[in-house]
Amino acid sequence: MVNRWSFVLCFLMLVFRTDAQSGSSKLVRQLDTYFATLFHDDQPGGSITIIRNDSLIFEAAYGLADLNLKEPITPNTLFNLGSISKTFVANGILLLQEEGRLSVEDHLLKYFPDFRNKDIARKVKIKHLMTHTSGLPDCREVAKNPVFYLTAQDEENWYPITRTNALVFEPGTDFEYSNPAFNGLALIIEQVSGMKWQEFIAQKIFRPSGMLTSTITDGPHPETRVAHGYIESGGRWTEQDYGEEPTFPAAGNGGVWSSVRELVNYERAIQKSIFLKPETIETSRTIKEFQNWNGKTTPFIGWSWFIGRSPKGLRTVGHTGSQGGFLCNYVTVPDKNIQFVILCNTPLNVDMMTAKIFEFLDL
Repeated sequence: MVNRWSFVLCFLMLVFRTDAQSGSSKLVRQLDTYFATLFHDDQPGGSITIIRNDSLIFEAAYGLADLNLKEPITPNTLFNLGSISKTFVANGILLLQEEGRLSVEDHLLKYFPDFRNKDIARKVKIKHLMTHTSGLPDCREVAKNPVFYLTAQDEENWYPITRTNALVFEPGTDFEYSNPAFNGLALIIEQVSGMKWQEFIAQKIFRPSGMLTSTITDGPHPETRVAHGYIESGGRWTEQDYGEEPTFPAAGNGGVWSSVRELVNYERAIQKSIFLKPETIETSRTIKEFQNWNGKTTPFIGWSWFIGRSPKGLRTVGHTGSQGGFLCNYVTVPDKNIQFVILCNTPLNVDMMTAKIFEFLDL
């Protein structure tokens, strides 16, 4: 219990000092009571933060980052973000576009001249990769060759896509979520920037945003100072991350590691236009609707961002993340200037947690 209460009591004291009459202390107790029922001190757990108007209203950590070392999770613990990583890749593309070095209207043949079917490569544009509307099939044979994909990085995960001879649908007409699309985008960043895409993101986004401990998978990840992902089966915990989960090293689609505190810095940097222009940010968080759309799914994606509604109809912008034993959610409610982040190193019901936070915050 020391791990949880060491953080919760600290912020209860802060709340009492700054806004004793607001009812915020009751909210903190409600949130902590709720999350304490989901996590256990001797098991994998999670870290949660909620920000309103740039002020902290809740932050707590529960459970263990490493079951072998019995290392507790803290708000500074780095978790694998899964697909939240895609927002960093998309922002890297937008940075290069602002610099005039590429355009989201560029077709893939410009960057991948060895694409087997040149007509397909001319049809598919960067904007289609960023919105999961490319129509490119995920033709990786992961099930047939899991050992290969345990260490396969971005280029090796993208290569099978370049061998395709047929589209699932015409680009821009429908939606199909694609992890390899973001492996391809990461490789485009490398081509255009002339550096490893991981270092490009570190220089252009992490450092200006104050994300000084965040990192990106580039080969084997450190064994210490990060949370490990775990899956429970038959009462036993099995580690499920680098080396156990096929495609985990393919970093463009899910390789960013960060903490709840540094993701608050990331959102603050976005809102304050630290690394992208205001007009670019506004465009990136606007739903992309292509003229030839005929899909059954109503468009809901900007430049990688998921755009939706809270239970009470407020606009939300964010992204989910799932990979191996990690499950995460990053949510903003712009009209209320609220952000919350849930990072777990075991796949608990993050959708349920998200719904409960909406309920507690009356959103």
